[in-house]
Amino acid sequence: MTSLQRLKREFYAARIWIGLGVIAPVGMLATSGFMLLDLRQDAWERAQLTSRNLLQVLEADIARNVELFDLSIQAAVDNLRAPGVAEVSPALRQLILFDRAATARDIGVMIILDENGDVVADLDAVPPRKGNYADRDYFQAHKARAGLGLFIGHPLVSRLTGERMLPFSRRITKPDGAFGGVVMGSMKLSYFTRLFSQIDLGREGAINLYLRDGTRVMRQPYTEADIGANIAGAATFKGFVRERSGSLIETSVRDSVERQYTFTQIGALPLILNVALATGAIDADWRIKALVIGAIVLALCCLTIALSLLFGRELRRRTVMQAELERLSLTDALTRLPNRRAFEETGTRAWEAARRGGEPLSLLIVDADHFKRFNDRYGHQVGDAVLQGLARHLSASVHRPPDLVCRVGGEEFAVLLPDTDQVGALRIAERIHAEIAKLAIGAACIGAGAITVSVGLASCVAADTALADLYRRADEALYRAKAGGRNRTSCADPGRPSPSSTGALRLIGTP
Repeated sequence: MTSLQRLKREFYAARIWIGLGVIAPVGMLATSGFMLLDLRQDAWERAQLTSRNLLQVLEADIARNVELFDLSIQAAVDNLRAPGVAEVSPALRQLILFDRAATARDIGVMIILDENGDVVADLDAVPPRKGNYADRDYFQAHKARAGLGLFIGHPLVSRLTGERMLPFSRRITKPDGAFGGVVMGSMKLSYFTRLFSQIDLGREGAINLYLRDGTRVMRQPYTEADIGANIAGAATFKGFVRERSGSLIETSVRDSVERQYTFTQIGALPLILNVALATGAIDADWRIKALVIGAIVLALCCLTIALSLLFGRELRRRTVMQAELERLSLTDALTRLPNRRAFEETGTRAWEAARRGGEPLSLLIVDADHFKRFNDRYGHQVGDAVLQGLARHLSASVHRPPDLVCRVGGEEFAVLLPDTDQVGALRIAERIHAEIAKLAIGAACIGAGAITVSVGLASCVAADTALADLYRRADEALYRAKAGGRNRTSCADPGRPSPSSTGALRLIGTP
C-alpha cells in the first residue's frame, strides 16, 4: 500500500469517526426521547392495571359479603312461612327466623317489620326492641313494588345502635299476595372502612363506593361529610353509569383533583365501585425515571468520546465472543454434548470422507425409555438430571476421537461411528446398554438399572447411500426397538430398504 493510499484510508476513517461523533449523540437524544414517551405510557398502563386488579379484589369481597347478607335475609323470609312459627315461644322463633344470620360478619341490625313498619322480630333481642320504620326508604320501596327483590337503601344511622350502616332488605308477601312487611339486615359501614384502608393508593388516591343513584356509600380516605352525598350530576359519575366497567380521566367535583378512575358495577347489584389515582402521582413516578434516563444519555454521550480508543480492544473482544458464540451454537446447553446442528455438520463431513474412501459408516439413535414418566413422577429437574446422566454414560461408551455423541432433541441422542461396520456398531450399542445400566439418580432414589434406552442402528457404505437415508433407517430401527419392548437394540439391514420393507429390521434384546 502506497503512502497516498494509506493517507486516503486514514482520512476516510477520520471522517467516519467525526460523523459518528455527531450522529451518535443525536441518535442517543432521539432514542431517549422515544424511551421517555414510552416509559410515560408504560407508567399509565401499569397504573391502570394496578387499579383494575385492586378493583377485582374489592369487588369480589363486597359481592361475597352482600351475598351472605342476602342469604340470611332470604332465610328469614322463608322461615316466616314455616308452619307453626307463629305459635312457638319468642326465643325459639328468633332462632328459627335468624338461624343463618348469626354467622354473618359485620352485620349490624337485623329486624323483621310488619306491614305497618313495627318491629316484630329482632336478631339481637327477645322480646324485640320497639320501633317503627315505616319512614325508611327501603320500607316505602317494598310497599310500593311487589317484585323488587333485594333492595339496598341509602346509608343511615341506626336508631337502635347509633352506628352508620347500609341497609339490605327483602319484601314479605302474605299468602294472598298482599304486602306483609320487610326483613331488613344492615351492614356496618366499618366493614368498608376496614376493607379499603388496607390499600395504599398514594398521594390523593381514593376508593369510592356509590349507589347507582349517585349516593356515596363510602370513601377512602374517610370523611364523615362524604357519606350520603349525592354526585349524580357530576361528569365522573355520568361516565360510571354509561358503561358497566371501564376507566376514564376526569376532575373530581369534591376536591378538583384530576384522577384516573377505574370503575365497575358490582355484579347485578346497584353498587358502583371505583379506584381513583391522581394523575400527578402517576406522572411523578415517570419523572423520576426521566431523570434516570437523562443521566444514562449523558453517560452514553461521554462514551462516544472514548469509542475510538476502545475500538481496537472491542474488535478483539468481538472476535473472541464470536468464536464463543459459534461454539455455544454447536453445544447443547443442558448436557454439554454437541447439538443437532453439530451432528449435521460433522455427519456431513464424516459421510463425505467415508464416500471418498469407500469406508463404512454407522449411526446409533439412542432414546430414553419412558422418559415422560420420570418427568411426570419426579419433575423436570430430575428429568434434566437423567438426560445429563445419559450424556455422561453415552460419552463413556465411545473412545475414538472421530466418534461423535450428540443430543439431537428431547431425550434422543445420536452416536456417529465413522469407519465402523454393523458388527463394530453392535459392540458399541452393547457397551451403551451396559453403561446406562449403571446410571442412578441418588437425589430421586432412582437406582441403577431403572433407566434404560432403546437403540436404533444403521450401517452403510457411504458410496451406496446418503446420510439422510442412514438417519432414516436408524430412526426406523429405533421405533422397532420401542415396539419390541424397549431396552434393546434394533438393527436395520445393511442394505438400503425401501420405506415399506420394515420386515428387514431385526431386534437384538439386551440382557
